[in-house]
Amino acid sequence: MELDTEELRVLVSTGRERGYLTAESIADAVSELEVTRTQVEDFHTHLTELGIEVITKSDASARLAATEAVPGPGEPAVEAGEPAPTQEEIPANPIAAAAADSQPEATLDSLRLYLRSIGQVGLLNAAQEVELAKRIERGDMEAKRQMVEANLRLVVSISKSYLGRGLSFLDLIQEGSLGLIRAVEKFDYRRGYKFSTYATWWIRQAVTRAVADKSRSIRIPVHMVEKLNRVHFVERQLVQDLGREPEAQEIADELGWTIGEVRNVWRVSQ
Repeated sequence: MELDTEELRVLVSTGRERGYLTAESIADAVSELEVTRTQVEDFHTHLTELGIEVITKSDASARLAATEAVPGPGEPAVEAGEPAPTQEEIPANPIAAAAADSQPEATLDSLRLYLRSIGQVGLLNAAQEVELAKRIERGDMEAKRQMVEANLRLVVSISKSYLGRGLSFLDLIQEGSLGLIRAVEKFDYRRGYKFSTYATWWIRQAVTRAVADKSRSIRIPVHMVEKLNRVHFVERQLVQDLGREPEAQEIADELGWTIGEVRNVWRVSQ
């Protein structure tokens, strides 16, 4: 059957207004319909053609933080005509978050300088991302540098949520930046995904691994290490295919596991 119901038309209309839809809202909308995987994929392609991003709820929060946590010179925190976010949606000030985590004053000074520096770099629109990605594909290191620098605010936003886990804020940012660089190297602009949506998984992966390496005191059994490696491999493949963080169920389906097994591996890796 065609994916053309009143509910989906309303969903598309909402996506046009916002510029994005969450994968969860789409899943809810099609859950009662008898559709094939191909039809769902075609619907996602249709959304991309309309300029509507498909992101997870966590990605939506990260994107909001990336564009608002450290505004550049002359950048409004909220675009004209866009409703102001609620207090819960506004990311906490990175300096205040670091101070609350008892970071040394010298670290706070370095952080202030760093945030001021990256705040002066303009954000990229979709066309600019594609142009840079094409240049990167040709080996243009300057384009790679520009892509990385334009997305460092996303690294700061994600790193902030890992404060208090054994690493300083600057260390977290450094690890997240390595994940960002990896995302820049792996990004495939032909799939039509927004780079920040794709990069979020790579940044989180780098930060969580660094935190785990720092804090882990109990040796993980060999069989669990093998499971961790399998999950990480499948996650990377799905991120490349979907352009977003895969859900636990998607990973479980790919591995032939139960969702509980996947979540158990996640818990061990944290």
